[in-house]
Amino acid sequence: MTDFTPLQSFEGGLLIGAAAALLMVFYGRIAGISGMIQGMLTNAGGGFVWRFAFLIGIASAPFLLQRFAKLDVPFSTATPALTLAVSGLIVGLGVSLASGCTSGHGICGNSRLSVRSIVATLTFMLAAGATVFILRHVLGGAP
Repeated sequence: MTDFTPLQSFEGGLLIGAAAALLMVFYGRIAGISGMIQGMLTNAGGGFVWRFAFLIGIASAPFLLQRFAKLDVPFSTATPALTLAVSGLIVGLGVSLASGCTSGHGICGNSRLSVRSIVATLTFMLAAGATVFILRHVLGGAP
């Protein structure tokens, strides 16, 4: 069972929104993680430094919370490595088909009322809901 954490979720949402807004204000860029990674790997349009800094900030946040806020942030999963790898490939395929990821479409695109982003986000959410339903109720996975 997953824990219900509305306060932490709200605080996290505020931080994500603030980061996306600041990136737009200072760099005129959308906070789409898949686009950032692609831009770093291909150096498309320059901007390696800000992309690298943004991604390092995302990756280091749990470590910083553990170190300075003394919060316990678990870094383990019972999911087998093969399942994680296949899941990552499926997500990568979805990102390619949708021309972006949940952060770019779901946070930045929806706030701009982009029809393409709204459709993409609805598709992401429906697929996630169907996946959870199938794994938990059809295949009998964890509750």
